[in-house]
Amino acid sequence: MQRLSTSAVPERHRLAFVHDFVARHVVGMEFHPVERQRLDVDLAALALPDAAIVAEARYPALRGARSHALLGDGRDDYQLMIHTRDHWVAVEGKPPVLVAAGDLMVVNQAVALECRIPDTLLKVVALNRARLARLVPRIDERSCYIIPATSPGMSLFAGYAELLRASPPGAPDGARLASRHLYELVAHLLGGVVAGDSARGGEGVGAARLALVKQEIRARLADPALDIGQVARRQGVTPRYIQRLFAAEGASFTAYLRDCRLEEAMRRLRAGQAGSIADIAYEAGFQDLSHFNRAFRGRYGCTPSEIRAEALRGRAG
Repeated sequence: MQRLSTSAVPERHRLAFVHDFVARHVVGMEFHPVERQRLDVDLAALALPDAAIVAEARYPALRGARSHALLGDGRDDYQLMIHTRDHWVAVEGKPPVLVAAGDLMVVNQAVALECRIPDTLLKVVALNRARLARLVPRIDERSCYIIPATSPGMSLFAGYAELLRASPPGAPDGARLASRHLYELVAHLLGGVVAGDSARGGEGVGAARLALVKQEIRARLADPALDIGQVARRQGVTPRYIQRLFAAEGASFTAYLRDCRLEEAMRRLRAGQAGSIADIAYEAGFQDLSHFNRAFRGRYGCTPSEIRAEALRGRAG
């Protein structure tokens, strides 16, 4: 993840910095702050294979334009943008439209546009036009789509993109898979709004959902009542669907939950956390100490007490 901020630029140079680097090289637009003395911009971008970019940016109130003069840079990728505040956008000289906070705007960079935004946090995904068009052949029939936040597939797209921002894939194979899943997930989302294209998305839709299910499990390990029914309701799917997602990779919801809790207990033991073994087991989500001890030995080939003793010896040395 690459990060950039105007906080490291002297105030007198910030407008030039935003125009020359952020605006022209990153998003291909000209920006003009509403309050000239307030030009605080923060960017974070993750580049993935196949020209996919997942980014977020915090902007002050400003006016932006992708003018006809800038169209000569040859950009024609699609940008998918979600703002945290309502804002106005005019595309190809048409009357401005209000894009509500949380709605998704999908726009081709090969067209001129103007926008007026308040202080906002922008979540953006950029995808290669040709690659996306192979999945959604009729996407080029319109240059801009606005998809309400409540549309089917929106929460899955937004959640998966946020997961990639928060936990970027480290290995090249993981990055390639994440990029492919992102393209397929967007194709599935656009299939419901692009005329003549049916919803599609291949394994990317399932992979994105499974990633979010796993994220929720890891976030709620300490809840002893956590079960597949709760997760399914929060994700808006059925327990059977989650079971199929885990089965496709040779696992199960129960086994994944148990393994995550064992890993959390191991982390606490190695960190030398105070308290009894039972306390650590319960804080990791286990309700039965005997079950925890059996599962721990089965997974790691030793007892929790042995790990704790090893950690204590390491600190003493």
